[in-house]
Amino acid sequence: MSSLTVAALTFGIIFLAELPDKTALASLVLGTRYRASYVFAGIAAAFAVQVSLALVAGSLLALLPQRWVEGVTGLLFLAGAVMLLWHRDEEDDGRPTKEPSSGSFRKVAGASFLLVLVAEFGDLTQIMTANLAAKYADPLAVGLGSWLALCAVGGVAILGGQKLLKHVPMRIIVRVAAVVMLLMSVFSLVKAAVG
Repeated sequence: MSSLTVAALTFGIIFLAELPDKTALASLVLGTRYRASYVFAGIAAAFAVQVSLALVAGSLLALLPQRWVEGVTGLLFLAGAVMLLWHRDEEDDGRPTKEPSSGSFRKVAGASFLLVLVAEFGDLTQIMTANLAAKYADPLAVGLGSWLALCAVGGVAILGGQKLLKHVPMRIIVRVAAVVMLLMSVFSLVKAAVG
């Protein structure tokens, strides 16, 4: 599979999985309170750190025999699909507990960075990025596709999240992401079983 195909596949999977996430809601809230470019700079930097950590984890997972990688990847995709299908809206929508004291770039971008960094740690999309990095052994393409997808969701949330939800119900977005993950799970588990 070409690097461009891997990056595009990763982008699609991560984009769909991130849309119903609390980070998108946090980006939406921050974007309504502060200058959009400042918020975006902070969340983009946080996503870069999270993707880098996921790529390292995926590279370690890739050291296992290929059948094991396929099996583990299939099970993790299955777990991700189950998590999406049983996703419940939480009381905490990711809003910061304390607003930055001023609207300066450093404070707004810093608060956005920290909020997203903490919210995304160990998140479904980070685990999926690690899985994809292990599966395709092309960390640059996976990392770029994942980071661009996360930034795209953050940008959509900041600039027009409410308009998107007027046209596409969240339950449909969640179900589409879950179906894609189920298909990836079945594909990986079949490859693990067949060898």
